[in-house]
Amino acid sequence: MCGRYANARRDADLIDAFDVTDVVGEDLPPSWNVAPTDDVRTVLERAPREDPEGEPRRQLRTVRWGLVPSWAKDPRGGARLINARSESVTDKPAFKKAAARRRCVVAADGYYEWEKLPGGGKQPYFLHGDGMLAFAGLYELWPDPDLPDDHPDKWLWTMTIMTTTAADALGHIHDRSPVIVPPDMVSDWLDPATTEPGDVREMIEAMPSPALSPRPVSRAVGNVQNDGPHLVEPVEL
Repeated sequence: MCGRYANARRDADLIDAFDVTDVVGEDLPPSWNVAPTDDVRTVLERAPREDPEGEPRRQLRTVRWGLVPSWAKDPRGGARLINARSESVTDKPAFKKAAARRRCVVAADGYYEWEKLPGGGKQPYFLHGDGMLAFAGLYELWPDPDLPDDHPDKWLWTMTIMTTTAADALGHIHDRSPVIVPPDMVSDWLDPATTEPGDVREMIEAMPSPALSPRPVSRAVGNVQNDGPHLVEPVEL
């Protein structure tokens, strides 16, 4: 799974890396301990609000981590839907509509996993590549039934990070890992014109296993109150 990650990138970095044309909302501060239900910056493509039938534009906007399907009675279940198994996103009721029409990428410097130790306890690792990672995500819009249609908070934007079977080199730490979109597949992944489940499935299956390196880090990352670049620094086991 992916339950924590680090993202020290600012809007300027994401705009340049993903060719963003529309920036919605304010920049968020960097975080080395992003946790479920946090607000995060996400890249997606959709038609402008003022022209719903117009050409999709690439947006950078803030969403909450933990998917809330549009049909949910309330947003509390989002805390349970922080990850979506890539093998079933085109079939599961909570994810299939988003998989068909509302795909996004979530930038990260790396993510954390905890390895169970033989003598008990868990050791956190920071898994990273040579640069910025782009997690494959799905996003949804949930309408608050208690607010009028013209209220600025009427729609709650949320997202989930897709996961897959971890590569052999990382499987000893955890059996699942985020699906990472390579740079040459970002445009295809974000394209809202691709709506057929079979086509989405082909894209997911075509994404290669990333080359990531695990680094043992401090157990301080286990406390969501802790933040800072020291959390990704290596420690001696």
